[in-house]
This record gives sequence, structure tokens and C-alpha cells, in this order.
Amino acid sequence: MVKAVVGANWGDEGKGKITDMLAENADIIVRFQGGSNAGHTIINEYGRFALHLLPSGVFYKHTTSVIGNGVALNIPYLLKEIEYLKEKNVPDINILVSDRAQLVMPYHIDFDAYEEERLGKNSFGSTKSGIAPCYSDKYAKIGFQVNELFDENLFEKVKRVVEYKNVILENLYHKEKIDAKELYELMLVWRDAIKPYVCDVSKFLNDAIKLGKKILLEGQLGSLKDTDHGIYPMVTSSSTLAGYGAIGAGIPPYAITDIITVVKAYSSAVGAGAFVSEIFGEEAEELRRRGGDKGEYGATTGRPRRVGYFDAVASRYGCRVQGSTEAVLTVIDALGYLEEIPICIGYEIDGEITRDFPTTDKLEKAKPIWKVLKGWNRDIRGIKNYEELPIECREYIEFIENELEVPVKMISNGPKREDIIYKNSNI
Repeated sequence: MVKAVVGANWGDEGKGKITDMLAENADIIVRFQGGSNAGHTIINEYGRFALHLLPSGVFYKHTTSVIGNGVALNIPYLLKEIEYLKEKNVPDINILVSDRAQLVMPYHIDFDAYEEERLGKNSFGSTKSGIAPCYSDKYAKIGFQVNELFDENLFEKVKRVVEYKNVILENLYHKEKIDAKELYELMLVWRDAIKPYVCDVSKFLNDAIKLGKKILLEGQLGSLKDTDHGIYPMVTSSSTLAGYGAIGAGIPPYAITDIITVVKAYSSAVGAGAFVSEIFGEEAEELRRRGGDKGEYGATTGRPRRVGYFDAVASRYGCRVQGSTEAVLTVIDALGYLEEIPICIGYEIDGEITRDFPTTDKLEKAKPIWKVLKGWNRDIRGIKNYEELPIECREYIEFIENELEVPVKMISNGPKREDIIYKNSNI
């Protein structure tokens, strides 16, 4: 059985907590795309962690954590993350790395920063983690897979790639050139450090499926940051959809039986791009301060997240393109201070109202159509049973469920693993 845990929105939905919780009953947890450019926050008996490359289920002794071929792998960052967990006394860390994963090179990180600098006010708001340049090289066929670290002809390819990169560095960015021999020697250090973890992940996972193992696929970011179906070009450089999980992990698409889509009870985003339900000023600052477990600030960048009220149009679309079989509503406890809670139920674009999520050119012109629900105006943390929630809170959840057209089966009402409510849905 393979389940995918993915996001419906811009990312930051709380997927890390949900994956960590579901991993208790899983055997294998797989990261299938993205890189160290976005973090998953986990709070458990070992402390508070912001993981960027390792799957969120790494804290369980019985699980194997897998870095799939679809990941943009920053080896030094991965090794640092492993060492950090060991320092925090996290036991029995079992990790496998796909021999087909693409490597984030030092020049990818540099190029990311140089391009943001060159674009100035038109920049993409990149985390400058080298993800876009890494995936660009992957599809241009000048990237490096993990297995190439063990190729006796590695230096010849390094020289070819460096020659190409130096032309761009010298003529476009006016920066210092790369030394091919220094880069090659660094890659040999990486090879020796990563060797104990490397395997044919696709074979490992397919064998596990045949044995009936329980596998979780953990997505990074959310639907609206998907390269194809997101708010292009203000998107990430990989597919954030569950459908890509099969490709990024190397398993059959029909093996994915459940797609659990995490939806935030309000909206938040890091980086640039259209955001129809965004709010500003003191109203935004209050929601930002109360949101998340330590406020709405990026786990990777530390930047204040843009925030807004729940966007039903974007969230319904996000669930649809994921192919959601169920939804999880998170951070609902953050809204307990509000006497009234607006929900964006439609967009007005050029005088016409729509409930369908449009392409970016139209999205930039969209104005929110609001419906205001009564708030519950009390703290709901600690509540374990759905029927014990205030009636206004249940009405809010059920309104969102109807808008999503996907059953909401779990509600997160706090940052800890145990802060979860199970809901029986009739949808």
C-alpha cells in the first residue's frame, strides 16, 4: 500500500506533521521531489525540527527514510541534517539515497543567487538553494546523477560542464570562474561520504510493494507551486503533485492508493506570485503571529509568510489536480481569536464571477468574493473529539469540506503529533 501526503496550496500547509503522524504505521517514507529549498517542521519527544531533505518519518526506529530519484540532492546539506539528528539523540536513522537522484552542485547555488540579483525587482523570490539551476541542468542533460560520482570518467564530464558554466559566469554574471579540478576533488569527498546510503531505490521500493510494506510518499510545497499546474512562472522547479510521486520514487502509478491532501484552515505563502485572498497590515500581522507553532515564518528562509483567509477556489483546484482521496485541515486553532471569519468563495475577473481557478494572467486581475462565517472565538487546543468542537468551528470545517468536494477526515488543532481530531465524513 502506498499513500501520498501532498499539499493543496502554496506549501506550508503542515504536511510534515501529518507525515510524521502517519509514519507511525508505515514502513518506508519517501521524498520524491524538491530539495532543501523548503522545510517541514516537526515537534516530537526529541525536540523541534525543521527538516529540509530527510522525510518527516525519520524519527521512528522501525522506518526507512528514502531520498528518491526525483529529488534535487544537496549532499553536504543531507549529511549535515543526518549529523544534526544524531546530535539530538534520534536513534536508528535508516536512510537510502537513490543512485539516480540529481546533485545540487555548488555552482547551482551560486547561479541561483546571481540570477535573483540580475533580475532585481523582477526576481522570483527564490530561496537561493540552487534548485532551479539543478533541475534546468537535469533536463538539459548536463547535470550529475549520484551514480556518476562512482564513474571513472567523472573528471572528463566535470571539465565539459565547467567549460560551459564558465562562459556564462564570465559573460553574463561577470563572476569568478569555476576550477574544474577543485570541483572534481570535492565530488570525490561527496562520493565517499554518501556511499553507505546509495542504492537502487526503485528496486527497493518495488520489492517492498510486493512484500506488502506500507509506504508513504512525502511531497514538498503544494499544488499552486507545481511547475505545470501552479501559478507559473512563480512556481518551484519540480512537480509537487502526487502523480509525480510514481516517477520521483520509481514505482508504478497504480501502486498509489491514497492521496492525502493537506489544506490549511487559512492561506499562507512564501515568495512572490498571485495571492487573491491575501490580507495586509495589522490584520495580517495578527494572523501571522498566531499561525503555525511559532508564527508564520518560512522554515528555510525565516521570511515572514504572506497570509490571507481561506481561499476555497484555490484549495478546491489544489485538491483536484492532486487527485485527492481525502483532505486534512490544519492549523485551525490559529483562528480561535476571530469573531467572524471570511472565506474566499469565488473570484471576480473583468466583471465576471468564477469558482474555477484560472491561469496566472487572469489570476493577477482576480478580486476575492467573500462569504463571512461566525467564528468560535475560543481556544480549541486539547480537544480530541470532533463533536466537542464548538458548533461554529464544525460549521466552518463542514463549509470548507463542501467547497473542497473532498472529504475532510482529519483536523489538526495544534503543532504536536497528538493534536489531531478524526472526523467521520458523509461527503
